[in-house]
Amino acid sequence: MNLMTKEKPYNTLNAYYRQRYGKKVFKVSLDAGFTCPNKDGTVGVGGCTFCSPSGSGDFAGKSSQSLQEQFENIAKMLHKKWPDALYIPYFQANTNTYAPVEKLKTLYETALSLHQNVVGLSIATRPDAIAPLVYNLLEDIARKCDLQIELGLQTIHKQTAKAINRAHDLEIFTQAVKELRKRNISVVVHIINGLPGETKNMMIDTINYVNKLDIQGIKIHMLHVMKKTAMGHQYLQSPFPILTLNEYVDIVVTQIEHLRPDIIIHRLTGDAPKDLLIEPQWSLKKFVVMNEIDKELRRRKSFQGVNYKK
Repeated sequence: MNLMTKEKPYNTLNAYYRQRYGKKVFKVSLDAGFTCPNKDGTVGVGGCTFCSPSGSGDFAGKSSQSLQEQFENIAKMLHKKWPDALYIPYFQANTNTYAPVEKLKTLYETALSLHQNVVGLSIATRPDAIAPLVYNLLEDIARKCDLQIELGLQTIHKQTAKAINRAHDLEIFTQAVKELRKRNISVVVHIINGLPGETKNMMIDTINYVNKLDIQGIKIHMLHVMKKTAMGHQYLQSPFPILTLNEYVDIVVTQIEHLRPDIIIHRLTGDAPKDLLIEPQWSLKKFVVMNEIDKELRRRKSFQGVNYKK
């Protein structure tokens, strides 16, 4: 799929949805009260060192509210500007396949029935937290709607994964992608740039690895060092190098150049709550970051996949 334009010489999620549905599509982030096997002792404790107490759901709804209440609170604001917009409920906080299959079935089906304009479902999870029966459930859901499973990889490098307490290995991740694709389920991979000790070449290696897998989308995040996280405590005690804006832009543009041309880019930077963010402060100016990435692509006269090698 090629959705590139002169303004955006890479495949954006917005362009993908516009082509598929002919109108604006929004993800509505929900918190269904899940936990994580890397927090409760099943595979580890404490979670990934960068993970916030919300389980990366800082901008999701509140788990104290029903899914309907969460959805309506967020969709109401969007509806004023785009009255005919379509919606994709997004189970974002923590590990959203980590529950008995009966509970998951109820939650997923409830989400699909939240609004007549719901066209799909997005579920963020860990590759080691999808039980066999859950794969079957996801396959059934994928037959009904536009289902995306978002898998946290962050890096392919074993030493980094150990340092951030990811608590799953690359083989488990790769196998999960294969199992999902056997069922024709779309896969979106999360990676993080700027993890402690990683070089630019290491970050490009991560892109080159996921290029070889049958994935449909990618989210590229900047490492956010936040308060109330293990990494935040580590940083305040012993600061490590943080990417500058220019370094981040250079790395992301190079990653885009290496990225397989058919992959949809869901994100090129991330968000962090202002009151929790320690570094990098420049990441709060999201539109500046995006504009600098686009400017650098134009300066290089470059585009997604120009340096992709099969």
